[in-house]
Amino acid sequence: MQWPSVSEFFAMGGYAVYVWGSVGACALAMTLEPWLLRRRRERVLGELRRLRAAPAPLRASAPASVTARPRQAA
Repeated sequence: MQWPSVSEFFAMGGYAVYVWGSVGACALAMTLEPWLLRRRRERVLGELRRLRAAPAPLRASAPASVTARPRQAA
């Protein structure tokens, strides 16, 4: 499609609000998503470092279902 002028290109045939709004929302999502993922990763890694550095009694123990031995048949 060709437009006779730059202003008509940006007007998008009267649909500029929808077209450029969609382009802006997509650009915002594509910028925000990696940033949010990076923040989440740093938070999780920091929590793991904190748990690893905690003294042994403060560490969460494994659930009883994981550590308990199965009963022997008599």
